[in-house]
Amino acid sequence: MPRLTTEGTYTDSPPPGRSASHDGDEDDDLLDRGRAKAHRFLHGFIDFAFQGNVLEIAFGLIIASMFTALVTSLVTDILLPPISVLLPLNKNLEEKFAVLKGGSNYKGEGGYNTLKQAQADGAVVMAYGFFLSRLINFIGVGMSLYGMAATYQFFSKDPIIKRTVRCRYCRKSISEKAARCINCTSWQDGREDRLF
Repeated sequence: MPRLTTEGTYTDSPPPGRSASHDGDEDDDLLDRGRAKAHRFLHGFIDFAFQGNVLEIAFGLIIASMFTALVTSLVTDILLPPISVLLPLNKNLEEKFAVLKGGSNYKGEGGYNTLKQAQADGAVVMAYGFFLSRLINFIGVGMSLYGMAATYQFFSKDPIIKRTVRCRYCRKSISEKAARCINCTSWQDGREDRLF
């Protein structure tokens, strides 16, 4: 019976150090094939995991998560408290809510002081302050990422922000440097107008 070698090829010869008349040849061949497959799988995984692109993506994701946490902290801890003081909110923006249906201990107007108190009582609340806080956070993260991309593009020749214009014939977005539209293949310098 052919056996798989460590190089990934099949051979009819017995493994080194064993004779062809060995009683457990089938068991040994099965073990050798299993070891060879496990060895090939492990080396394939190591090759994949330590490629340059995978490591760059991993580092990029780690940096992006740290940057997002930093901007989130900037928005929630630095920007939102002054907004809460400047606008007549009387409390943090995240604590603004509207009671849609009161809980068992609800006492009419001004019945709950905090969002957690209302939720603990079983009230149905619309936490619009929390939503506005997340919206401001999203806008802050987006503007910060755009600022970083613009700064990177200023100092390097590698474009991150790709400017687009509309094709004059099919009205789809194309690169502003394109000579032809990738959608309708028309020339952008007006050749089609001169033909007719």
